Amino acid sequence: MENYNYVLDTFGLNGKVAMVTGGNSGIGWAIAKGLAKAGADLFLFTHSPRNLEEITKEIEAMGRQVKFAHGDLDVEADAMGAVEKCIEAYGKIDILVNNAGTIHRAPLLEGDNEGWKKVIDLNLSSIYYLSKIAGKYMVEQGSGKIINIASMLSFQGGKFVPSYTASKHGVAGLTKAFANELAEKNVQINAIAPGYIETANTAPIRADEKRNAEILGRIPAGRWGKPDDLAAAAVFLASKASDYMNGHIVCVDGGWLVR
Repeated sequence: MENYNYVLDTFGLNGKVAMVTGGNSGIGWAIAKGLAKAGADLFLFTHSPRNLEEITKEIEAMGRQVKFAHGDLDVEADAMGAVEKCIEAYGKIDILVNNAGTIHRAPLLEGDNEGWKKVIDLNLSSIYYLSKIAGKYMVEQGSGKIINIASMLSFQGGKFVPSYTASKHGVAGLTKAFANELAEKNVQINAIAPGYIETANTAPIRADEKRNAEILGRIPAGRWGKPDDLAAAAVFLASKASDYMNGHIVCVDGGWLVR
């Protein structure tokens, strides 16, 4: 029983409020669901109001609350006001998961400037705005966790996705920069770098037999990751278990980077 209580106290999130951007599908939903299973109430900020009834039913069945807000995080005003909506709904924010993102695939010499701008605004600038606002509340309350979603392209150059690569290198940099300033305030900022995960964004790659085989051949685990593979890492980074982790990027990639 003593060991059981230790696990609940160290990894449990009872009484916590977690805000997840892009939390109604794919990786965001898997992480949100994992946080709820650990005891957190949810605030999901989404681009579109899809799957909300199903999500509400599933989260409430766990005995947890879930509330929603919608907007375009690539618009500065929406990003700056998103955390305030969580505060209005729950009166606080303990955990922020910056998951929302997009990708623009085009060769470097053919990509359009609007595609570049949208990716940078959503994948990078919104994280700065959201983290700055959430960080202020967390410093005031004396604790908080910010979890950014990085990428394998936070470490590599990639091909045909220069804006995505630049944004994810930036995510890694912001994670370290925020950690350097807020660690002494008992606010931990870390990131998760997913490997190749089965999502709507990667469906075209998985459908390409040659490319799919190349990717699988480099993953020591021998399979694509699933969104649920990221949930446990998020729970760890959101819990007391990670109180002495700052500015770290946790790779959940089946071993991709070590090959």
